[in-house]
Amino acid sequence: MFPVGGVGVMLLLIAGSGVLCLLLALALTRRIGPLSAYAIAGFVWSLAVIGSITLIPANGAPGVVYAEGRMTTCSWDIGGPAPDGFWIFSGGQRLLNMVVFVPAGALLVLACARWRAAWVLVPLGLVGLAAYSVAIEATQLALARIDRACDVTDVIDNVTGAVLGVGLGLVLALVLRPWRYRRTS
Repeated sequence: MFPVGGVGVMLLLIAGSGVLCLLLALALTRRIGPLSAYAIAGFVWSLAVIGSITLIPANGAPGVVYAEGRMTTCSWDIGGPAPDGFWIFSGGQRLLNMVVFVPAGALLVLACARWRAAWVLVPLGLVGLAAYSVAIEATQLALARIDRACDVTDVIDNVTGAVLGVGLGLVLALVLRPWRYRRTS
């Protein structure tokens, strides 16, 4: 068995995905302009960061978790006891669960604002971010070995962060006006 986990692995995945997303942005820049290209690449990177910090065991590989010791359902204790946040940030885990989705929501708006269909794409993207949060929690439930717990409160906090991010993205879109880069052909 190959042990995987820990903050070092998270940071390595975040850095590696960041390099790939930078290459994506550079490839898209000529075609759609720098603002939209970097917004799309940043959105993809934010999803990779979220996946890395939520699906990699924080304290190294936990080893074997026997079926009798794992949870069979998600916790439905809305707003119930949550551990403190990671040592990197102060504040509770609920705040961190919300903050981690804010960039994804903001970058979603900036990535879509260039196109006329943004009024449809942004709400669909927000639903997609909510589905991503649900998929993460379902994965945490199914894979007890990653030493994470499925909690409905996390989904609520994640979606709240995504909605706040969309609001921030709307303000940034009005300031940065990514639609200026539309081709008129």
